[in-house]
Amino acid sequence: MSNTKNIVTSSRAWIEVDLEALSHNAREISLSLPRGCELMAVVKTDAYGHGITKVARRLWREGVKTFAVATVNEGILLRKNGVKGNILVLGYTHFADAKILSKNNLEQLVVDGAHAKSLDETGYKLNVHVAIDTGMHRLGIERKNFDEIESVFKCKNLTVVGVASHLASSDSQLSEDIDFTNEQIKNFYETVGDIQEKGYGVGKLHVQASYGVCNYPELMCDYARVGIMLYGVMSDNSKTKPLPELQPVLSLHSRVIQIRRIEAGESVSYGRIFTATKPMRIAVVSIGYADGVPRQISGNGGVCIVNGVKVPIIGRVCMDLLMIDISEVGFVEPGDVVTLIGKNGDEEIRCEDFAVASGTITNEVLCRLNSRLERVYWR
Repeated sequence: MSNTKNIVTSSRAWIEVDLEALSHNAREISLSLPRGCELMAVVKTDAYGHGITKVARRLWREGVKTFAVATVNEGILLRKNGVKGNILVLGYTHFADAKILSKNNLEQLVVDGAHAKSLDETGYKLNVHVAIDTGMHRLGIERKNFDEIESVFKCKNLTVVGVASHLASSDSQLSEDIDFTNEQIKNFYETVGDIQEKGYGVGKLHVQASYGVCNYPELMCDYARVGIMLYGVMSDNSKTKPLPELQPVLSLHSRVIQIRRIEAGESVSYGRIFTATKPMRIAVVSIGYADGVPRQISGNGGVCIVNGVKVPIIGRVCMDLLMIDISEVGFVEPGDVVTLIGKNGDEEIRCEDFAVASGTITNEVLCRLNSRLERVYWR
């Protein structure tokens, strides 16, 4: 990842995406999967803020042939940009969009029998995956409702090409969570067995996601749905077995646009939540919560890096701006790069660190980085 020495943008705030790091992660993850298990790259929400088309195209070059998105529109975007292979829509799709699914050769996860029935009645031929609720109680059909599961297989216009579930606590090493996860896995495979005993083909099986790949590497599936780990980050509050050798793919940068001195007793930003206890030198930075920097990061350990020095974020984060304390930094001038995630000089702020200071998880941090931030792609 670039350490901002050779910036090629004049943007007020931007994201750098290291595509070689992405390729590296895809290779490492693929090597860690059981024999016969294929990487399904989860590129929903603009590939977790990294840029869905650039990411998917690079992964295709690396041999990844199966992708997961959250919406029909994300699937269409991939098709329009030349992405081939299997594309599975994990989120709910209304039956009125069945024609779009068919036209773009998109596979659809069906969340229950009613959803399957509504898609089937449109008359469009669709490939679908059946969601089984094994205990998370989010999407899917519970095992006890086997008649409902079977009803999907009986749909005339739907071809079941996969059966899936999702593990609720695969990121935890607590004994009760391990027991719960093992019970989910047992329920999944017993349900698959019941389906097969009825003479139905189940297609591709997938229950694994990023944390499950780490903690349950022996679990045999046809696909592993890998999202956050593909981008070289996890969550600091997760407890996993040793990870593959991952590299962060994304860094987040902005610029100093103004420098000022304040005296003891003077406050900074909205609500006057920060008051100087001594004379200070502060800088205004051209990034804010409209770009995806949470307001709560200030005062909770939120820092950034200027000229290789970590400095605290002070006062409330504004919509388009935030303020930092540069009293301990040497020479700083307008235009200097400010790094919020990534490397700057010898210092680094991991996405995991940024998430902790924001009171959330890395997934949310990355997904909140919005489209007005320019993406600069490397390698």
